[in-house]
Amino acid sequence: MSTHPLVFHASPRQVIAWRDGSPVTVRAFLAEVARVAAALPPGAHVFNVCRDRYRFAVSLCAALVAGRISLLPSTQTPEMVRQLAAFAPDAFCLHDAADCSIDLPRFRYPEAAAAVSNASLSDDAQDDAPFDVPQIDASRIMAYIFTSGSTGAPVPHRKTWGSLVANVRASAKRLGLPEPDAATHTVVGTVPPQHMFGFESTVLLALIGGLAFSNRQPFYPLDIRAELEAVPQPRVLATSPIHLRALLATDAALPETALVLCATAPLAEKLAREAEARLHAPLVEIYGSTETGQIATRRTAQGATWELMPHIRLEARAAASDDRDDRDEGPTFWVSGAHVEEPMPMGDALELLDERHFLLHGRKADLINIAGKRTSLAYLNHQLNAIPGVVDGVFLMPDAAVLDNADASENTDREGTGAVTRLVALVAAPTLTAASLQRALRERIDAAFMPRPLVFVESLPRNETGKLPHDGLAALVAQHARETAAAAAAAQTSRATCTSSTASARSFTIPADHPALPGHFPGHPIVPGVVLLDQAIDAIGAALNRPMQAWRLSAAKFLSPARPGEALDLDFDAAASGAIRFTVRAGQRDVASGTLSAEQSPVAMTAASPACAARARSQEGVQP
Repeated sequence: MSTHPLVFHASPRQVIAWRDGSPVTVRAFLAEVARVAAALPPGAHVFNVCRDRYRFAVSLCAALVAGRISLLPSTQTPEMVRQLAAFAPDAFCLHDAADCSIDLPRFRYPEAAAAVSNASLSDDAQDDAPFDVPQIDASRIMAYIFTSGSTGAPVPHRKTWGSLVANVRASAKRLGLPEPDAATHTVVGTVPPQHMFGFESTVLLALIGGLAFSNRQPFYPLDIRAELEAVPQPRVLATSPIHLRALLATDAALPETALVLCATAPLAEKLAREAEARLHAPLVEIYGSTETGQIATRRTAQGATWELMPHIRLEARAAASDDRDDRDEGPTFWVSGAHVEEPMPMGDALELLDERHFLLHGRKADLINIAGKRTSLAYLNHQLNAIPGVVDGVFLMPDAAVLDNADASENTDREGTGAVTRLVALVAAPTLTAASLQRALRERIDAAFMPRPLVFVESLPRNETGKLPHDGLAALVAQHARETAAAAAAAQTSRATCTSSTASARSFTIPADHPALPGHFPGHPIVPGVVLLDQAIDAIGAALNRPMQAWRLSAAKFLSPARPGEALDLDFDAAASGAIRFTVRAGQRDVASGTLSAEQSPVAMTAASPACAARARSQEGVQP
């Protein structure tokens, strides 16, 4: 029987973890593992949701020593818990929270008494004690890792201790890390240990590579900086593009690191170069999957080419005729060799350059064909997020169920007898208007791929690893569809109100002492255009007895000057589209005209009111 040790550290006095700034030795760690293993309740499957990385690692090892199997999904939603219960009816939840509400039998991490804990951390008094490291059968199933669910229902994948050891040892060698008997690096991770990348690079890399790890999971840039400073050099930062981007957006100096590891989503070369410069360390991007583990790396700042891990093979296979569809996705690449225990298909579009190197062109499911033109969602996402002012954004092809609830004119184009589905883009860009973002997109992508609709949101529903679960995106699109329908109904109501009063007229004047008049213009005062629009919008709102925050000024013209104290009349009515058209007159002379349109989504508004929009337009040169 082939076995591997539970930890690969050469000495019981080596530091294996930093717990809230304090070192934990290998001897103390193993004592904690034995204590927790003895306390585990019945049940062959352990749902390990400990957020503290030290407790997670102890619980993981305790389950392995006790012959249990860990269940590691990347989310803890009620639906995910129901799927776990169906998969393993004997599963119990091992947690470290004071208020865990997961609907499974629960077992809270058993903290040691202070006296026992202090004794276990004191190695000076135990130098003569035996140092026995548990040996684990290489074929034993350590865990089931579940796919993230970003493309549908999560799927479990079996991981044996032998395959994990082979995977991590190959990764440590590729990364240039020292052998376990000389390893001194400490890993700080921003990703949870339940995710495959976090599992491999923040826990297993320490256990199998002879390194140390930090127990905390910093999220915000300030926390990441503080945690890096709390552990000694050499430091390894294991993170995701979304965390890295937020960290680099700050101006504060960043602690030096020895190595940066990045995964979970493609990383832009520009961001990788900036990370290397700010953190003074090489950045290595890791490619793999839940199914295969880590299979390739690249130094992203130096190019887009990936290099396979030793003894890993990629083989292109044509799809079976029954599996083909109209998208012409090309061959499927299968991974085999080394720690990959059986050949596994990859869901990515790859370009094999030679036996050891390849390019990644995105997920095969992301390849799209609209009006005979082809691209990938990964390319569109890259272009969207490269626009200055975009904090975060994503393109997606909405589900049919979502489209059924959306405005058909917004989501389909008719070409001959068929309907062409349009892409949707969700974007967080608080400083940009919809018009300016659309202009920037048109300079970067083909018109066929312009999003309809372009939905502004406060933030995207990323999980702890930076991924975007499918359900969260679908919910945002559905919400936008509902808001669009509500705005259309409000526009129809306004149109009926305006029509019933035919041409509603209001009169007003702008007094000579109005605070906006100084400077417009000495000796020949005229009313600023923004003041006219402000007054006109307020008057329309008063006439309709409704707030105008859900409307935007879509057009405005200034036809002749208005003077302070001059009597002005406002006429307005509704267009067939539901928009409100208005005209401001001084006697028989037209002074200004404009159009108000119902905003498609309240979250897409870039001004607090139509009056603010009017001011913005005046600053852009609309007013003569």
